[in-house]
Amino acid sequence: MYYTPYVYPSQHLYYNNTPLYNVPRYPGYWTMPNATEDTQRFYHLQQQNWNNKLKLKDYGKEPFVVNINEASKQNKTFRTALWTGNHLQVTLMSIDVGEDIGLEIHPNVDQFLRIEQGQGIVQMGKRKEHLNFKRKVKDDSAIMIPAGTWHNVTNTGNIPLKLYSIYAPPNHPFGTVHATKADAMMMED
Repeated sequence: MYYTPYVYPSQHLYYNNTPLYNVPRYPGYWTMPNATEDTQRFYHLQQQNWNNKLKLKDYGKEPFVVNINEASKQNKTFRTALWTGNHLQVTLMSIDVGEDIGLEIHPNVDQFLRIEQGQGIVQMGKRKEHLNFKRKVKDDSAIMIPAGTWHNVTNTGNIPLKLYSIYAPPNHPFGTVHATKADAMMMED
């Protein structure tokens, strides 16, 4: 049985009781910036989100909101800094099939990794030659790496391993982009 809601007659031309279930809903439809100088930026960012394509660059030290899952999957470089602040840095990474990040240690930096696509193995330890912590990781796995811990992540799947990393404090210069692991190794030397 179909129910038709009763629409009360209105004495005013502009005020009526019209159902809104047919109104299209767009992200940001009801929230618009007040300042005119922000309007262009607002619609530009919304358009990027609607197209699921974000220009992958460092947006650091400015307020920023992103669908981190989509940005991680969109990234095709070994490492791209997405946001670098004074006390925090977010980078996107794509590890090819059978490759790894490379055994490394950050003496004064805590690190958080989150896998968005693929599967692999994470290894950690206090000594380079004794990585006694070993776990399988996959989509939605979160990895916390304390400062001063040797660590490596290896892609064991059949698709690129997509992840993002949060460093506190930042570990790479503002705007860092390493297209390949070889580029990253060369820049770090």
